[in-house]
Amino acid sequence: MQLYLEDNRFHYELENVTRLFFLRAEIFDHLPETEPDGDYCAVSFASDDSKASVRGRIGEASFQAEQPLSANLEEKEKERLCAKCIYEQYHRLTGIRPPFGIMTGIRPAKYTAELLGSGFTAEQTVQQLEEVALVSEEKAQLCVQTAQVAMPLWDQALPKGYSLYVSIPFCPSRCSYCSFVSKSTQRDAWMMEPYVEALCKEIVHTVSLAQELGLVLQTVYVGGGTPTVLSAKQLERLMTTLTQEVPAPQLGEFSVEAGRPDTIDEEKLRILKDCGVTRLSINPQTANNEVLKKIGRLHTKEDIEWAYELARRVGFDNINCDLIAGLPSDALESFQESVDWAAHVLKAESITVHALTLKRAALMREDLDEVFSPQAPDMVSYAQELLMGDGYRPYYMYRQKGTVNSLENTGYSIPGKECVYNLFIMDEIQTILACGAGAVSKMVNPRTGLIERIYNLKYPQEYLQRFDEMLQRKQALKEFYHDSLL
Repeated sequence: MQLYLEDNRFHYELENVTRLFFLRAEIFDHLPETEPDGDYCAVSFASDDSKASVRGRIGEASFQAEQPLSANLEEKEKERLCAKCIYEQYHRLTGIRPPFGIMTGIRPAKYTAELLGSGFTAEQTVQQLEEVALVSEEKAQLCVQTAQVAMPLWDQALPKGYSLYVSIPFCPSRCSYCSFVSKSTQRDAWMMEPYVEALCKEIVHTVSLAQELGLVLQTVYVGGGTPTVLSAKQLERLMTTLTQEVPAPQLGEFSVEAGRPDTIDEEKLRILKDCGVTRLSINPQTANNEVLKKIGRLHTKEDIEWAYELARRVGFDNINCDLIAGLPSDALESFQESVDWAAHVLKAESITVHALTLKRAALMREDLDEVFSPQAPDMVSYAQELLMGDGYRPYYMYRQKGTVNSLENTGYSIPGKECVYNLFIMDEIQTILACGAGAVSKMVNPRTGLIERIYNLKYPQEYLQRFDEMLQRKQALKEFYHDSLL
């Protein structure tokens, strides 16, 4: 698909709608001079801006439509109408109906919460999502249910509160679906020791700045990569820093990703427990051993069960389990068995259901040309029905570009076991100060909600080579909070 936009107008939204149907679409900021070969869509505007004209071809079928644009409409509404117009043409000729319609943003539950907060009832909000954004009834209901759980949790964010994120960009192997910047310990283990030493220095420096500004730490999240790929000694060094040099999180939430069971043992789990970690993520992605092999995981379903049993024995009573719907080698029945297993055998307190996302950097993307899986929608719907029937509640939701069938990622939790950090970062409720390679601090102005970012270098070797620069970049905190709290 080739999308041509006169004067590049409404580029962002029209590109996003097009990629719902055609992942590899090419975008041009001008109209074609001659009839393009292959599938295309061209959007132009009347000289008086009274209408938009849409024309194109998909397969053997041509299409043409006009969208009236009243003079008194805001640009955002004109953009929505144009997005709706090309969406309807794509749907008519492909038969595909993305479940979130033209709502292409990554935070559908946050937008839903804004509607509820403005006085809409739940029923009115569902209607608004369906009629204005073309969201399916199932997804509109899910958005409302998620927002209703999330909104009271947002209230825990203090105006001068912050959360601390710590990045461990190392994994025992690279999964075929993964696009994160992480280093395999099979090749780059030599970097881990100097990385941990530098990371601990950055943590102390960052927290010191936060205390100087009167900020209050509310949650801590150690993610990756796979943090438990560190040796017991390295993990203890990091955890000691987070325990002795960092104030205890006010909400008492201290999460660590222990995503791969092949990186877990009793010594590491006891280090985490003794240092006050309250929540783990041990993530199988699937309970199907054949699928695990094909996606590059070095563990089995049985390894996951062993890891959960060990974590329970050590004393952890809040464990998250990630599952992925739409893996190319998985089937509906297999995924259903994975959901049943996570809820009834592992008894995970929270289960996050991800729809497979085809990022540019993922190895798997080269083998897949489309963003549609015939079984993924049924997988996600099954998980929603079973988990909510078992007492889990959806509490956070986000969407990503390139996700199969334009589906969503939803975190389900039993009441009281939600990860507040996930809400704070995903819905941009409060400042997240981030340390380590690839980490991005997001500073939220407590008065306006506007966000500024501090970027760390992506790769561990660059992070180490330019470490003093990483510390210097954090000085932007002072200027931001001086201006935002006046």
